[in-house]
This record gives sequence, structure tokens and C-alpha cells, in this order.
Amino acid sequence: MSAPFDLNDDNVVVIIGTGAGGGVLANELAQKGVSVVALEAGGRYLPEDYINDEWDSFGQLAWTDPRTTSGDWRVAKDFSGLPAWIVKAVGGTTTHWAGASLRFQDHEWKAKTNYGDVQGANLLDWPIDPREMDDYYTKAEDKLGVTRTGGRAGLPGNNNYKVFEKGAKALGYEHVHTGRMAINSADNDDRMACQQTGFCFQGCKWGAKWSSAYTDIPRGEATGNLEVRERCHVMRIEHNQQGKVTGVVYVDADGNQQQQKARVVCVAGNSIESPRLLLNSASAMFPDGLANSSGQVGRNYMRHVTGSVYATFDQPVRMWRGTTMAGIIQDEAINDPSRGFVGGYELETLALGLPFMAAFLDPGGWGREFTTALDHYENMAGMWIVGEDMPQETNRITLNHAVTDQHGLPVADVHFDDHPNDVAMRNHAYKQGIAVYEAVGATRVFPTPPYPSTHNLGTNRMSANARDGVVNAHGQTHDIANLFVSDGSQFTSGAAENPTLTIVALAIRQADFIAAEMNKQTL
Repeated sequence: MSAPFDLNDDNVVVIIGTGAGGGVLANELAQKGVSVVALEAGGRYLPEDYINDEWDSFGQLAWTDPRTTSGDWRVAKDFSGLPAWIVKAVGGTTTHWAGASLRFQDHEWKAKTNYGDVQGANLLDWPIDPREMDDYYTKAEDKLGVTRTGGRAGLPGNNNYKVFEKGAKALGYEHVHTGRMAINSADNDDRMACQQTGFCFQGCKWGAKWSSAYTDIPRGEATGNLEVRERCHVMRIEHNQQGKVTGVVYVDADGNQQQQKARVVCVAGNSIESPRLLLNSASAMFPDGLANSSGQVGRNYMRHVTGSVYATFDQPVRMWRGTTMAGIIQDEAINDPSRGFVGGYELETLALGLPFMAAFLDPGGWGREFTTALDHYENMAGMWIVGEDMPQETNRITLNHAVTDQHGLPVADVHFDDHPNDVAMRNHAYKQGIAVYEAVGATRVFPTPPYPSTHNLGTNRMSANARDGVVNAHGQTHDIANLFVSDGSQFTSGAAENPTLTIVALAIRQADFIAAEMNKQTL
């Protein structure tokens, strides 16, 4: 373990959060010789601690601090206190994620240019050239050990995949395989191959799935340049009279307030906590919150167009056996406005255990139709929809001053209304998902409403011009040179792909930038 850094050491980079963005950034900087203090609100759990039980694991890992919801989205009705299903632990939501690791398509980096003016959408091009990301994507794929990249074989298909593939091929879909997954198909990087246990969302007990919890974080610590402080909840970021950030105030594991000085502060608390922290850090100099001269902090919240389709069959499928999300249809992930919407979506295999199936299949729908569906659970197959939703200024994270957390701070209110483009896409995806299963003889189909969000994006978005967003092309805030955003909240638009690979690639790229700027003494 690295020696602890002094609270008054103002040469350290403080990173808030240790997930796909913060955990990778911490390691990348530590490998370059930069001193890093990573503050993590949750505790530390390793593969031997994970629990192969859905509710017990949820209790162990989930971020259940109070939050409120508003807007017309189904989640506000079904799960008003749990807008997002993310993790509060070292490693962040890389513990819970399914492992799908897909590159953005070129057209998705330039959504405004390629989709045109979509009424009610706040579209903007990313200030990044797609070619600039090629090498960083390759580095990210190698770090994560992504299957079907770098000569790594794909995962085997389980029964859920075989049903999915057969239906997809019957419909004429061509881009169907077991996915590009950050789950080892063979022993790799000191981690064993996938054991097909099926509890991917509960933390991989084998360590076959990449998570910063047991890869990047310990490797960063081994350099002596990274100190991780767990159960440390950051309350606010402080700054001096020149408007530079100087450190953070946090509550430590014993409930005491501490102040850590910093040369640079990087916010990587996911798309709800990151804007909340910037807003809660308001001061006389920055009355609207830090980095918010544009008024865009908290705005343009995206959570992907999601939903599920389950189906029952005459024969057992036992969809829960094997890797949870090793199956994808990519044919609909194109931009083809003739379908009635811009952007595209992926269809991915998904299995839920009985406890979560009971909670998510049709929230509040405890009738005979529901119970007979659960009776046929063994014969059920399932898939998940993930598509590009439209950024809207009114979809946003704000502070709810009427509700405070355990530290007395206003909680985040998550407001989301579906855009007409989102609704059209979801309906198209439901229709296609149902058709996949009906093509292989499904006896019943169940289009299922969205779960609490796992792909939380936007809220501190990248923009070429300061007036349009919060950070520049390197995640550096437009307003404060030594304040960075290092997570999915910097996404300008959502794309159709699961976001983790892009978050990791951007973190590797940001580490290069920060280290170079520190060497030049410009940070």
C-alpha cells in the first residue's frame, strides 16, 4: 500500500470516485509518477466478498442514499427513490456492470451534424475527432481484455443467446454475436476465464470480468503514488480568490470533517453525484455552483432509451445460466431516420434472477398474468434495449433543498421526460424484440418498462464553446483550469453503445493531458 499523503499536501491530484472514470484515471496518473488521493464514498469489497444473491448483493453494493425524481419517465413512478442502479464502493459501478464494451460509431461523435435539428433536443457535436479516439479505444480494450478485439476470442453463447441468435437470424439480422465483453474468454491479465456463473451484476466472484476495484486500483496503489480513502464522502470543493480550486472538504469513515488540499481536482462521481457536488460547492464567487457559467451543470441528463423484452417458450431455456449479457444484435444501431427516429439502438441478451424479475417485470402488476409469467420462469428468455436518447436541457439534476442526506446536504432531484424520439425508438425496439422471439415460437412476450438507470450520462457535457457546456475536449472545466470532470457526465451525446469503454478511453486520454500540463507547470 502507498504511504498516506498529508492533508496539507497541495501537490496531489484529488479524484472523487473510483469507477470506470476515476479508478482508471487514478491508476494512469499513478503509473506516470503523479501523486493521487482518491476519495470513495463507499467501502471496499473484493471478489471473495461479493454475494451471489440479488437482494443481498444490492444491499451490499447499491448507492441507496436518498434521491428524488420528477418528470414523466416510468422510473419516477415505479422507483421514485431509486432513479439509478449504481454502486457505492471502491470500483464504482464497474462492480455491477455487465461488461459490454463497444466503440462509438463515427456518426455518433457528431450528433448535431448528422441528425440535424431535432425539435426539443439540445444536440451538439463532441469537440473530439473520431480518429483521435482510435488509439485510446485500443488501449482501453487491451486494459479491459475485451473479447473480439486484439485477437481475444468471443465468449461462448448460453441458451439465452442461442434463442436470441436463432430469432435474429430468422428476421434477417446479420450483426449477431456474443458481444465485445470485458469478461475473459480465456485466462488473461492475471485473471481467470469466465466460469459462466450468471451473477455478473452482483460483482464477479471469479474476477473474470474487469472492474477497477481489483485491477486498476490495486495497481495504482502498488506504485506508491495512489492512496485510496474509502467511506469518504466529499461535501464540497473549495477555491481561492483567484478562482482556482484548492482542495476538498469530506466526511471521513468516522464521521469527521476533513480537508484535503489539492493541485488538481477531478470529479468522477457518476452523472448524478458529479453535478450535485459542483452545485453544492457554490460560493460568493460562483453563486450558481462551480464550472457553471453556462448554466449547463446538471442539464442534458441522459440515461439511454431502455426497456426489456422477455418471452416464454414450450421448452426450458434457463436464461440465468452463463454470462448475463454475452449476446448482441447490432443491425439497428445505425442512423436511419426512415424508421421514424434519429440514432439507433442495440439489443442485448439479459437475464434477471427471480427476485429481480418479480420487482422489474411489471412493477405494480401483481395480477394473474404476472404470476403465470413467473410460473414459466424456467422457460423464459430475455433481452435488453439500449439506444441513444436525446439530450434535453430540461432533463436535469438539481438540488432538492427540501430533502437532505446523512451529512445535511441537499439531495439530487433527477428530472427526466422522454423525448418523442426516445418513445419512437423504444416502440420500434419493442416491436423488433418481440419479433425476434416470435420467430422462434414464443408462447408469450412481455415488453417490460425501463429499470432504474445504469447508463447515466451528460449533466457536465463537453463542448467546444464554454457557453454550450461544462468541460472542454479533455474534460477540463471551461471556467476553472485545475478542475476536471472524469466520468460519463462529460458525454456530449449518448450514442447507442454501452458507455463504459468510452469512459475508460477518455480517462486514459485525460491522464495523458493532465500529466503533460503538470509537467509544463500550466496546472
